[in-house]
Amino acid sequence: MNDLEYNYQGISTISKTKGVNSLVMAHQTEIEEVNSIPCFFWGNLTDPYVTAKCWTTIAKVVRTSFGPVPPSLRDPIVSAGAERLRFEGFSSCNGVYVRLDMKPEAVDGEFIANGTTNVDFNEPMLNALNAIQKNEKVTLAVGQKDMQVITSKAKVTEKKVTLPMRWIKGLTSVQLYLADMDFKFELSKIQTIQLFQSLPKGSVKGDFYITKRAGKFMFSTLETNDSVRIGGVHRLRLLEGILAIVDKLYVYESYDKQTCAVVCEFGKMQLLMAFSSDAFRGFSGEGNVLETMTENVPMEWVYGLNSLLKSNETFDPTLLSVETDIDFGTMDNLTSSLSSMGLLGYDVTDQKHFYRRLPFKTERILSLNPRLKNAKKLIDNEDIQILKRTGNYTEARVKGTGVSHRVIIDGSNQHCTCNWFTAYQGKRGICKHILAVKMTIG
Repeated sequence: MNDLEYNYQGISTISKTKGVNSLVMAHQTEIEEVNSIPCFFWGNLTDPYVTAKCWTTIAKVVRTSFGPVPPSLRDPIVSAGAERLRFEGFSSCNGVYVRLDMKPEAVDGEFIANGTTNVDFNEPMLNALNAIQKNEKVTLAVGQKDMQVITSKAKVTEKKVTLPMRWIKGLTSVQLYLADMDFKFELSKIQTIQLFQSLPKGSVKGDFYITKRAGKFMFSTLETNDSVRIGGVHRLRLLEGILAIVDKLYVYESYDKQTCAVVCEFGKMQLLMAFSSDAFRGFSGEGNVLETMTENVPMEWVYGLNSLLKSNETFDPTLLSVETDIDFGTMDNLTSSLSSMGLLGYDVTDQKHFYRRLPFKTERILSLNPRLKNAKKLIDNEDIQILKRTGNYTEARVKGTGVSHRVIIDGSNQHCTCNWFTAYQGKRGICKHILAVKMTIG
């Protein structure tokens, strides 16, 4: 599968005039109508010091790798709209997801347009951000506010960025994991600092757990009933640069206790960091997306949503059902499908989805899952024979390569005799045979 390459027509710059730092972020997207928008937001940062520290943390994440994939340039994406800015990105290995949610109080300016786009985080800009002091003033422009006329003599620095498909895939699948997470712990500033003082040194192997003893939080190798598992605990060091300014820390855990997230609260903004089950595993390799794609979503709904909703707008399934005459019973599947297509993000603190259209073509996102394509091929070739179906129980025979596989779906339990299911037991998503049977009976 080919990587996606694109060029920024300019670079992000930060300059200082009359004591005010002016930050102009260059943007680029694969969607032409969004790419033609010159500027999304222009205004002042009300807490530039904290914002700069959070941006520096995001830059650290997107330039880091904890797996076999070498670290390389990955720029975050920004969603502008509904009086909010959200910056999000992934580590090069796809195992760490980061998002800065800037609330309306974090900015004072004009939202000229809404949408989601890639933004250039180059080294000179990041070095300048690192030098921002608490009493300094910073204006921010996401895009160029004024039209710039570039003569033939002017030199424009183009920046080429390569995005692997797994990176794009991770941005879609992680939202499904966030939506599955429950709140576990709230830590004060002192408790947060104490917790990180017990963080093991170096790159450690094995499971660690956040646990609470006598009012104090710590990392432990022992699991308890209310502890939270952290796979690849050394990845938490990505947060060290902002610990001194955190007001509170919230900890969330997925239903299967495999993935977790922490939210750093700063009052005017929140920084979320989610971690895959282990340091060597990326979110793009997770298979939860498949569970949500057994029911095809009409493409007219997808494109219709773009005219109904603005970026960062809260996604209200009930209200949308009424306004668009979509049956309430299909709304849960639709919500999950839209998440897996990059059209919805998830806010764990508010426990609500928000609309944002990733800056990649919808067809590209839909083509990223080979198991989905293989399942559809099994259906098209009529390789599925339903042997028994009563209530929530289904038994089927699925033709494989030189062998037939037996699939059993019994309520929420599912089983297949193929090598994939035997090896992973559902921990990396359902196999193409179970997926094809579910699509057939669905």
